[in-house]
Amino acid sequence: MSEPYYGADLALVHDRGFGFHAERCAPGVLALLEPVRERGGLVLEVGAGTGLLTRHLVAAGHRVVATDASPAMLERARDAAPGADVRVLALPDDPLPAADAIVGVGHPLNYVADAAAVHRGLVAMARALRPGGRLVLDLCDLRWADARRGDPPFARVGDDWAIVTRFDVPAPDRFVRDITTFVRAPEGTWRRADERHENVLVDASKLPGLLAAEGVDARIVTGVGDAELPDGLVAVTGARAGPAAPS
Repeated sequence: MSEPYYGADLALVHDRGFGFHAERCAPGVLALLEPVRERGGLVLEVGAGTGLLTRHLVAAGHRVVATDASPAMLERARDAAPGADVRVLALPDDPLPAADAIVGVGHPLNYVADAAAVHRGLVAMARALRPGGRLVLDLCDLRWADARRGDPPFARVGDDWAIVTRFDVPAPDRFVRDITTFVRAPEGTWRRADERHENVLVDASKLPGLLAAEGVDARIVTGVGDAELPDGLVAVTGARAGPAAPS
C-alpha cells in the first residue's frame, strides 16, 4: 500500500477513544521492565502509536525510543511523551537500535505482509536485544479470527469523532477491518476517511522456538501483569541471557 496505516483522522480517533488497551497493560509492562529501569537501560518501543504506553514508560523514568510506521500517530506521540526519542520505523526490515528492552502493545507485528515477515521482525528484535534485555510484545494468534468470525459491524461516537468498523476473515490467517472515521472540522462540518487494515495471524506456539535460536528465552502468555488479554491476543515475554551491562 502507498500510504501507511493510521492516517491523521484515524490517529486522532485512536488517541481519543482507544487508549484502554495500553492503560490496562502499562502496569504489567512496567513491572517486567523494572530491572531495566534500575540500571538506566534503553527501551525500544515498536508500534508506539500516539504514545499511549510511551507516556507511562517515560513517567516511570525510562529512556525510550518510541517508533511507529505512521507519521500521523507519532505527531501525537511527541505531544503525549515529550521525553521520548520519537522515530518513524517500519517493521520488519528497518534497522533496530540496540536496546535493553523491546516492548510493543497493539499487535504491531500483525501489520506486516505475512508470517515470514512476522518471524523476520521477531528475529530482528532478538538480535537488537542486549544481554540481560527484556522482550514484551503482544500479537494476534490464529485464534483471533476464529473468536471474531461473523461479528457485526462496530460503531462508536465521541464528541467530535465517530468510527464504524466492518470485519472480514478471508482466510484462516487473515483478519481484515474496513474502518470509516468521521471527524468534526473547526467550521463544524464533518470529514470522512476510510482505511482498510489487513492483519496477518500467526501460530504463536512456534515463536518461542524461533526466539530461542537467537538466544532469547521466551514464552507465550495470555496476560500482561494483571491484565488479561482478549481471546486470540497473546503476549511474547522473554529475556536474553547474559549479564546486563551497566548503562
